[in-house]
Amino acid sequence: MDLANIPLEQLNVSPLNMRASRKKPKFDDILPSIRERGVLVPLLVRPNGTEHQFEIVAGRRRFFASKAIEKETGEARALPCRVLAAGDDAAAIEASILENVARAQPDEMQEFEAFKALADKGREIDDIARIFGVTELTVKRRLALANLIPAIRKAYAEGEIGGASITALTLASEAKQREWLAMFQADDMRAPRGRELKRWLLGGGEIETSFALFSLETYDGDIFEDLFGERSVFADAELFWKHQTVAIEAEKEKLLASGWTNVTVLERGAFFSRWDYAGATKKQGGEVFIEARHSGEIVFHKGYAQRKSEKAKAKKSTDRPECSAPLENYVDLHRHAAARAVMLNHQGVALRLLAAHLMVGTPNIRTQPDPQRTRKEETAASVAASKGQKAIEKERAAIADLLGLEEPAHITGGNEDGWQLATVFVRLMKLCDDDISRILTFIMAETLAAGHEGVDCLAQAIPTTISAWMTPYEAFFDLLRDKKIANAMLKDIAGSDVAAANKDATAKAQKQIIRDCLDGKNGRKKTRNWRPRWLQFPALSYTDTGKPGAVRNAEKIAPLFAE
Repeated sequence: MDLANIPLEQLNVSPLNMRASRKKPKFDDILPSIRERGVLVPLLVRPNGTEHQFEIVAGRRRFFASKAIEKETGEARALPCRVLAAGDDAAAIEASILENVARAQPDEMQEFEAFKALADKGREIDDIARIFGVTELTVKRRLALANLIPAIRKAYAEGEIGGASITALTLASEAKQREWLAMFQADDMRAPRGRELKRWLLGGGEIETSFALFSLETYDGDIFEDLFGERSVFADAELFWKHQTVAIEAEKEKLLASGWTNVTVLERGAFFSRWDYAGATKKQGGEVFIEARHSGEIVFHKGYAQRKSEKAKAKKSTDRPECSAPLENYVDLHRHAAARAVMLNHQGVALRLLAAHLMVGTPNIRTQPDPQRTRKEETAASVAASKGQKAIEKERAAIADLLGLEEPAHITGGNEDGWQLATVFVRLMKLCDDDISRILTFIMAETLAAGHEGVDCLAQAIPTTISAWMTPYEAFFDLLRDKKIANAMLKDIAGSDVAAANKDATAKAQKQIIRDCLDGKNGRKKTRNWRPRWLQFPALSYTDTGKPGAVRNAEKIAPLFAE
């Protein structure tokens, strides 16, 4: 890379500069220094194909400041420049972005333009992520902005709409984007922005599909999915509640049929005040209360009988409060500080209180069981039938018995009810340390996120043999469609000769041979412990590209455990 002093008239901003498409930059902060000392940090330039002309890859603000000084003084100074090779567009883009990122964090659209420019020049996703020190998912999300129609991207680039609106619009179809754009451009209409825009896109509500009690295959409305399939929501809140209400009534009938004396469905959004009730079994006349939250989540509170509320009694009192709100805040904070300090020397009590917090939840601690989300009923059925899932269900029942709970759907996922936390904590204080360890272990198992690196951390720490817990039968083979991958699996289970002989066979035929090997049928030797590479611990792949998330996670964290 050569260093040269180049006259201003031979310099222009390169279209590869990260901020080339932006308005004229602000340079007031560097102008006094350049007036006094000149440009000290060289610009990064490259020949543009015209004799004695150069494009500025990095140093746009120094260039404009120098132009302003030229206009003030009438003197044109040559600027110090580092000259890149003429042909390497990717290197020029990379250099521009690295300098700009070091100066100021780019916004979403600037990142999109930069990442796309590199991707168009052949840079892979992982290369772009490494260059900028971001995750591959961040790069994918920025590149996904290409799905926005150009007029919306232009409005954002010119500062007319913000990042929150852009993010919301990535949920929209092209037709919905154009509908919004028409409102945005109309003189007599106000286009929704930010959260309001999200509500408009989602028909007035934002309800995740994971909260549905009904099968999504029976739902006749639209579902919006983000660009990565990680999150999906119902487009029409009213239609969702129509289906959800029917499903709630069906659950109510099941509960009544199972022996509960009464099942009450609370008004939507109404909070179930557990402190107004005492625990009661079915035989004791216990009731079930179904809480329907505005978020779409349905919570079942089983085994409660009404009692007089101490809170209600307190409200009836006409006595003047002993403490003003500020004084009560003072009292709360000092008690809080003292309680925390004392707890540091009582680890056993702390573990029990932690377990209660994780089970019931508080405003600053919220745990949820993994929803095991899937749109395929066959997948859900195969998981439910697996030995692994059955072991979880068996242990959940044992934990519930330890805690005196009756038929809980989950141990975690409470609604931050302080009174319920206290009742759980009292029960935990009566248990031995081994029982507490068992409960905390189950809480971790129930809340472990599917597809997360945490699963692969366990695989590194605890030897796990997948064949002991599941068998890949119909649901797996129905989902497997790739003929080449099926052939790779056939090679694993039946050997190279069988795979080579069936290389041109249909995926269906190859999958049938794999089934025969698993079952020992049609003359095939039974292979007891074979499982697809993706399912193993750690997960493995069949190719060098297109690896599933489990494999990428395993490869990413493996070096940490090798140290």
